[in-house]
Parts: sequence; structure tokens; C-alpha cells
Amino acid sequence: MGKNIVLIGFMGTGKSSVGQRLAEKLKMKFIDMDREIEKITGLPINQIFRKHGEIRFRSEEKLLAQKLGHESNLVIATGGGVVLSQENIEALRENGILICLEASPEEILKRVKRKKASRPLLKKEFGEKEIKAMLEARDAFYACTDFRINTNNKEPRAIVEEITRCLR
Repeated sequence: MGKNIVLIGFMGTGKSSVGQRLAEKLKMKFIDMDREIEKITGLPINQIFRKHGEIRFRSEEKLLAQKLGHESNLVIATGGGVVLSQENIEALRENGILICLEASPEEILKRVKRKKASRPLLKKEFGEKEIKAMLEARDAFYACTDFRINTNNKEPRAIVEEITRCLR
């Protein structure tokens, strides 16, 4: 049974794009937790938040984390807030290597502006200051990872190479 590679980090740090490429390189199955939740519920993430609230989304996320923790040979891209629940971390760590992808507030803002409509926690006035505050609040949660990789000004291909070096 091969360990899972679990990518955690703030929104816009590259978890999904890097995760897909990493799974291809390692010949593993790729799972994007947000896309899986959309399949399970039949709703886009932003509609889950709008219709049912964050609590419903987090409960779906917790159930999926528990399920994936029992599987193997997966590259898992988590949602940005998965780390807010210690239960999620414990479930994903059960058979996983946790890797935190990081980026500066400026880089994150640049990346998420392109997909703002699909980011339910982004408000119109969301800027670098708010990102910095959220990153600081979550830093202790990210400390649980096995590796931390900065994705600023790096192509996904280079990040995949860095991750594979860490895994050796």
C-alpha cells in the first residue's frame, strides 16, 4: 500500500495544478477534494456555501478526508481550509505525506483574482491585507506538514520536481 501525497495550503498556492502534474509523474490517481465534493453534492462549491453554508461544506470535507485517509496511492489536493479541522489532518495523515504549498500574499492575490467567482470565501474588498491575516491565522495549522514548499514565481513543473526531491 503506497502512501498518499496530500497537498495542503492556502487558496491559490497551486495545489490543484501541481497535484495533477505530480500524480501524472508518479503514476498515481489525482483527487481534488473540492471537485469531489461538487460531484458528491451535485453543486459547485460557491453554491454549497450560498445555499447551505460553510458548516455543510466543512462536514462534507470531513467525511471525504476520512474516506481518503483509508485509501492509498493518491495525490490529494485539499481545499484551502481543510487544515482548520484537526480531525481532517489526522485522517489525511493516516496514510499520507503532507506537503504545504505556500506563496506570498501578493502572489496569492494575483492568482485568485482570476478565479474570484469560484472562491466562496473571497469578498469584493478582499486584498493582500486580508490574505496576510488569514495566512498568519492558519500558520500553526500548516506547521503539521512534513514539507513546506514556496511556489512564488515557479512553474508547476518546477514545483513537481521539488516535491519529488523531497519524497526521495
